[in-house]
Amino acid sequence: MITSLPSVLSPHLMALRPRQWTKNLIVFAAPLFASRFTVQDSLAAALAFALFCCASSSFYLLNDIADIDSDRRHPVKCKRPIAAGLVSIPVALGMAGLLLGGSLLISWRHSVALGGIVTGYALLQVAYNLRLKRTVILDITAIATGFVLRAYGGAAADRIVLSPWFLLCTGMLALFLGVEKRKAELRLLETRGGRTRSVLKRYSLPLLNRMENVVTTGAIMTYAIWSSGPQVQGASTPWMMLTLPFVLYGVFRYQLLSDPQEIARKTDELGHETGGQSERPEEILLQDLPILLTVVGWVSTSFVILSLKSQGLI
Repeated sequence: MITSLPSVLSPHLMALRPRQWTKNLIVFAAPLFASRFTVQDSLAAALAFALFCCASSSFYLLNDIADIDSDRRHPVKCKRPIAAGLVSIPVALGMAGLLLGGSLLISWRHSVALGGIVTGYALLQVAYNLRLKRTVILDITAIATGFVLRAYGGAAADRIVLSPWFLLCTGMLALFLGVEKRKAELRLLETRGGRTRSVLKRYSLPLLNRMENVVTTGAIMTYAIWSSGPQVQGASTPWMMLTLPFVLYGVFRYQLLSDPQEIARKTDELGHETGGQSERPEEILLQDLPILLTVVGWVSTSFVILSLKSQGLI
């Protein structure tokens, strides 16, 4: 019996964790806010997006190889293609080497800046998986740094100089996502038990709540300052203040989804545990309609404002 090509490629594609690629969309922020909408600019940002997808997927493959034994004992992770035996370890190693080597080679050929950023991202992933993910506070910092490097990558691919306020806001929002991720993991540990990350032993919900307050305030303030206009080396027009409500709602909605009382309410209504979405930011973007509409509204409003500014209409 001849096996169809799609059935062969499907587990190999799923092993790359394409749902995680939504994290790399931040590379498009730099050309968007710089009002760079030409075909060449779009292709440069798309290249950065593809390179970060390849680099990140290579480490997902390596992680799944390293964790294959524990994944096979996990009720959910046992379904991952490598743990389930749908993708062999030699093939996974070859895929990881090809993706990582290709992303590094192409990035350096494009520009020294982009090559340095992609290389820095790869080194960060090595440090995170070897040590940082088991080191309290530094684990969240490493997650945030990965997002900042992605934003830098989008700018480097298109030779754009980013505002310091934009970078600070990106870092604060990334820290917010990291804190929310740990909160969700801790919540799942308390409700379901079982094996989990060793670093969670050093965290508590009160501590994470205090950290959340700091980074949430920092993210909103830095975005508000950036959007207030060129007077503070921020956005090219103060009309970007119109996008602030989207940021506020998005942050508050994200907090709602990770709130224990909200999780308990949904559990009572549906009869099963529905919490833990904020453990996986890519799942919220793809599955929570209000968050998705907020992102679409923010992007659309920003595009209209910056387009009118580039044409001198505002």
